[in-house]
Amino acid sequence: MRLAIIPARGGSKRIPRKNIKPFAGQPMIAYAIRAAQQSGLFDRIVVSTDDDEIAAIARQFGAEVPFMRPPELSDDHAGTVPVIAHAIDACAALGWQATQVCCIYPGVPLLRVADLRAAHALLDAGDADYAFTVAPFPAAVQRALRRGADGKMAPFNPEFVRTRTQDLEPGYYDAGQFYWGTAAAWQRGQSPHENGKGLVIPEWRAVDIDTPDDWRRAELAFQAFAGIED
Repeated sequence: MRLAIIPARGGSKRIPRKNIKPFAGQPMIAYAIRAAQQSGLFDRIVVSTDDDEIAAIARQFGAEVPFMRPPELSDDHAGTVPVIAHAIDACAALGWQATQVCCIYPGVPLLRVADLRAAHALLDAGDADYAFTVAPFPAAVQRALRRGADGKMAPFNPEFVRTRTQDLEPGYYDAGQFYWGTAAAWQRGQSPHENGKGLVIPEWRAVDIDTPDDWRRAELAFQAFAGIED
């Protein structure tokens, strides 16, 4: 069985009610649910939440909420891996024995169904426990600068100061959209970053929404790029 698990707690601080706040006319979580549905990859789409309103909206859009997340996994310090491991165990108690599980974050309005499918193919190849989207850094990470308290700048890696940018190895960052993984890897507590393959997507689709300004930029990107294929 393949499960999609969308972790959506109710206590967002920087953007209150972030996971169900209207985004371009729909509750934010609706985009994650719809992408999972349209992918055709999942036997069940489950939302893990501690919040009754989120649970009701998730059900309205076709997801299942067969359990509520416990308080100890619902605060600011709860990590993704233990939250997903708990959800796998809770589903197993219902008789839903998963072999592959995709954690899809609830704030992913630019998520592409094609990326869910392509990352699943990477996982299916069998030589990694996870697969997830990454985006290229807009500048060479080896040429990053640090700023001192006095405002003076210095390179983090002085050995690369005179290296041409095109001669440096590209760096990538987690796009923060989803993690495909084997159920066993989630339950062992393995890190996706240390045990996974990366599917490279364009930087403009890796939208991190943590502040009101991020939210506005994401809505503008959503409106500008709707329907555009890579």
